[in-house]
Amino acid sequence: MSQTISSAAAGAAGSAAETTAPHRYTAALAADIEARWQDFWDANGTYEAPNPSGDLAGDAELAARPKKYVMDMFPYPSGAGLHVGHPLGYIATDVHARYQRMTGHNVLHTLGFDAFGLPAEQYAVQTGTHPRTSTEANMANMRKQLRRLGLGHDQRRSVATIDPEFYRWTQWIFVQIFNSWYDPEADRARPIDELVAQFASGERPTPDGRAWAELDATERADLLSEYRLAYASDAPVNWAPGLGTVLANEEVTADGRSERGNFPVFKAKLRQWNMRITAYADRLLNDLDGLDWPEAIKLQQRNWIGRSEGARVDFPVHSAAGTGGESAGAEHITVFTTRQDTLFGATYMVLAPEHELVASIVPAAWPEGTRDAWTGGHATPAEAVAAYRAQAAAKSDVERQAEAKDKTGVFTGAFATNPVSGEPVPVFIADYVLMGYGTGAIMAVPAHDSRDFAFARAFELPMRCVVEPTDGRGTDPAEWDEAFSSYEAKLVNSANELISLDGLGVAEAKARITPWLTERGIGRGTVNYRLRDWLFSRQRYWGEPFPIVYDEDGVAHSLPESMLPLELPEVEDYSPRTFDPDDADTEPETPLSRNEDWVNVTLDLGDGPRAYRRETNTMPNWAGSCWYELRYLDPRNDQKLVDPDVERYWMGPREGVPTGGVDLYVGGAEHAVLHLLYARFWSKVLFDLGYISSAEPFHKLFNQGMIQAFVYRDSRGIAVPAAEVEERDGAFYYQGEKVSRVLGKMGKSLKNAVTPDEICAEYGADTLRLYEMAMGPLDVSRPWDTRAVVGQFRLIQRLWRNVVDEATGQVTVVDAEPDEDTLRALHKAIDGVRHDLDGLRFNTAIAKITELNNHLTKSGGAVPRSVAEALVLMIAPLAPHVAEELWHLLGHTESVVHRDFPVADPAYVVDETVTCVVQIKGKVKARLEVSPSITQEELEKAALGDERVVAALAGAGVRKVIVRAPKLVNIVPA
Repeated sequence: MSQTISSAAAGAAGSAAETTAPHRYTAALAADIEARWQDFWDANGTYEAPNPSGDLAGDAELAARPKKYVMDMFPYPSGAGLHVGHPLGYIATDVHARYQRMTGHNVLHTLGFDAFGLPAEQYAVQTGTHPRTSTEANMANMRKQLRRLGLGHDQRRSVATIDPEFYRWTQWIFVQIFNSWYDPEADRARPIDELVAQFASGERPTPDGRAWAELDATERADLLSEYRLAYASDAPVNWAPGLGTVLANEEVTADGRSERGNFPVFKAKLRQWNMRITAYADRLLNDLDGLDWPEAIKLQQRNWIGRSEGARVDFPVHSAAGTGGESAGAEHITVFTTRQDTLFGATYMVLAPEHELVASIVPAAWPEGTRDAWTGGHATPAEAVAAYRAQAAAKSDVERQAEAKDKTGVFTGAFATNPVSGEPVPVFIADYVLMGYGTGAIMAVPAHDSRDFAFARAFELPMRCVVEPTDGRGTDPAEWDEAFSSYEAKLVNSANELISLDGLGVAEAKARITPWLTERGIGRGTVNYRLRDWLFSRQRYWGEPFPIVYDEDGVAHSLPESMLPLELPEVEDYSPRTFDPDDADTEPETPLSRNEDWVNVTLDLGDGPRAYRRETNTMPNWAGSCWYELRYLDPRNDQKLVDPDVERYWMGPREGVPTGGVDLYVGGAEHAVLHLLYARFWSKVLFDLGYISSAEPFHKLFNQGMIQAFVYRDSRGIAVPAAEVEERDGAFYYQGEKVSRVLGKMGKSLKNAVTPDEICAEYGADTLRLYEMAMGPLDVSRPWDTRAVVGQFRLIQRLWRNVVDEATGQVTVVDAEPDEDTLRALHKAIDGVRHDLDGLRFNTAIAKITELNNHLTKSGGAVPRSVAEALVLMIAPLAPHVAEELWHLLGHTESVVHRDFPVADPAYVVDETVTCVVQIKGKVKARLEVSPSITQEELEKAALGDERVVAALAGAGVRKVIVRAPKLVNIVPA
C-alpha cells in the first residue's frame, strides 16, 4: 500500500459526497475557511501582544492580566522548506499560547529566523547567488508555509539575524562583552574602564610592578586582554581544512569530525577571538538548580562544565636525570590533580603533545641511560617529539582516550623533580593526555590509575604503591595485574622529613598536603573545569562582522555605537579557502580579507583620523541566537537593545522565578551545550552590566520529540521514494523490486519527506495540527503515517455535523438545557482538557474532546447550544480555523482567540456513582453502584447485605473483609 493516499481517489469520493452534502466539511471547504481566517487575523492584529510602555497604559483590564512569554527555538530558513516533522514544536507552542490567551493571559508568541550560517554560503559558492538572496527567498517560502498552519504569531516582532538593524545589536553586545572583565571578588562582570582605573591608581599592581603610565599602548592592551570577557589569543583551536574554518569544541563530534560536513578536525594554534565563558562556570552550574528544565539537559550542562576540586602542583623541569640543576628559564610543569594525596606515588609525567612547554624542554641529545622503549626509534629527542606530534594530530580526542587501545608516547629527554619526594621523574608526551582538561599535563601515579598503569607497563616505568590495597594483593605493583584505586583505603609510603601522610584516609591526606604545598609555594588548592573558553571566530563570509579594528601596532579597538551596524561588504568569492581535508599543515584565509577597500580604513575613534585594519573573521552562527529572546520584546527600538520596562515585564524575576526568563521555550535537546549554554552566558553578562533584569534567558524548557518516517532502501542501499513504495503481504516493493524498511529521520535526502503543504491540500491545516498533536506525548519521538491523518479529519467532520446541517448549511444547535449525562460528559471533558493543556499533554486533550464529540453524535438529535459552544472553545487552541468558523456561525462576531476557555462545574466532574466489584475468594460475585465518597464502613455493610453476596456465602461465616473504597470489596469466608 502506498504511504500516501491518492488525491484522485479522495477527490472522487469527495465529489460524490458533495452531491448529497454540499455543506460538508471537505478539504476545499477547509482551504476556504483557513485562508479567510488567516487574512482576518492579519488584518485585525489578532495576535499582537501589547507592551507595558504605552500599549497597556490605556487599557486597565489588559494591564491587569498576567503575562506569558512563549518561544520556539530559532528555525534556520532551509532551501528545502518544511517537512511535517519541523512544525511539531511550532504547533505545540501555538496551542499552548492560544490556551494561555483564553485563560486570561497577555501572550507574546512570535517567530524569527536564525539566518546566518554555512548552508547559504555553500549554496552561494556553488551557484554564485548572494547568500542574502537565497536566504530571503527561503525565509519567504517558510513564512508562507508557517502562515498556512495558522500559527498565531505577532508578526510585528519577527526578526532575522541577517538584518542589519538586528545584527547592529549583536555587534553592540559584543562590544559590551569586549569592554568588560569579570571581577571574582564581586562575582560579576564590570566595565573594563573600572579595571583600568584600578591599574592607573596603583590599587591593582601590574604583573611586573611598573606603573600603568609606564606601559606603552601594546603592553596595556596585552594586559587588559588577560581580563577581557572577549579577547583574541594565539591558542589551540579545532581546525577543519576541508571547511576552511575553525570550530568550537561543541561543534566537533565525538569522533573528531566537524558537525557540519563531517570533515576531519585537527588541533592547530591560531589567533582567534574567544569568549571567557569559563569565568561564569560556577554561576552557570549553580543557577541550573532554579530552572524548570529536563534533568537530562541539566546533567549534560553540568558534565560539560565539569567542575572538580583538587590542587595545582608545580614540578621543576631539569634537562637530564640527576643533573641537580633546573633547565634554562627555570621551567615548571604545572599539573592539576584531584588526588594530591598520591603525590609521593608520581614516578613520571606526561604532557599533551600540543603543550606549549614541549619545545622548550627538549634537549639536543638523549640523556645517558635513556631506554630504547622511550625513544620511538629516533636519533634525537627533537625528532621523536616532532614525529609523535604529527601522529597525534591526526587522531580525534575520542581515539586518543580510547581505553582499549595500546598506549603510545615518547620521552622528551627532560626530567622533572617530584616536589614532595625530590626524585627525578622522566617527562613524556602521550596522546592520552589532552589540552582540553586541566593543564594539559599530568603527574602519573601508575599504581593507582589504570591508564598510567598501562603506560608504565608499556614503557617499563617504575610504580610505587601509596594507597594500601584492601583486596590482599600486597603493596608491590610489579606483581599486580591492574592498578588499585580507592577513596576508602589508607595512605602508605608517603612521607619525607617535613610531612607524613602515612595512615591517613584520602580526605585527611588531601586536607593536610594542600596547605603544606601552598605554604612552600609549590602548589595550591584549586577548582578546575572541563569547560573551555568559547571560540568565537569563523573564517566565513556569511556571518556578523566583528566591530573591531586594529591600529598599526596590532592593538584591537572596538567601534563606537555610532558606527554600528558594521555591514557586510560585497565580495566576489564567498568561500573561504579550503584545503585537502587531511592536510593539517594549513591556515585559514577568509573571504573578507580579499576586499582590501573594506579591510583598510581610516577612522576617527576619538583621537583623530588614523589608519586601521578591520577584523576579517566573522562571528559564529550562534551569535544571534544568544540574545534574540530580548529583541522579540522590542524589535523596532533603535535607541536601546531593549527598553528596560519592557524586558522587566516579559522576562523579569517573579514569584518562583528568581532569575527571570521566558515562560516556555520549546526546541530540540541537541542544543544542550551549544545554544543553551551560550545564551545563558550572554544573559548573565548583560544582567551584570545592568542592561536586563533577567539573569537567565529561558526559565522553562521543553524538548519535543522527533517525527520519524520509514526509510526504504533498494539492494544497493540507496533510498527510494517512500511515496511510491507498495506493501504486499507484509513486504515492501518499489517498481517491482523488494526493498528494506527502517524507521529513521525524515528528510529530502532520504526521499521520505512529506510536506505540510501536501497534507494541508489533502485535509486542511487544522487536520494536520490535530494529527501532529494526537500522535503521542509531545516529548516522545513517533513515526509519521499519512494514512492515519484521516482520523483527525473525521473528528472535524463529526464536529461540523454536530453544529451545521450538511445539506442546508444552517446551524442546528438548540437553545435547550443538556440532559444529565451530557452535562457530566461536558464538564468532565472541560476539566480533563484544562489539565491536559496545562501539562502540554495535547494527545490526551484531543482524546477527551473526541470522546465528548462522539457522545454528542451518539446521543442523536440537536446539540444544545451551551454544549456546542463549549466544545468549539475547547478545540479552538488545537484547530483554530474551524473553531473560528463555527464560533461565527453560532452567532458571535468577535474572534474566538480571546474568548474565555470553559470552566468545569465540580458538581458534574465527580461521577454520581461508581461500580464496586465484590469478590469472594477472589471471584466476582456482585457489582454495586455506590457513591464515589462512600466510606469503607458503609461499603462493607452494603456488600455484606447484598442478596447475591448472602446467597454466595450460603450461611458461612466471614473471617475477613478487605475494603478498597469505592471500587473493591474482597470477602474471605470463615
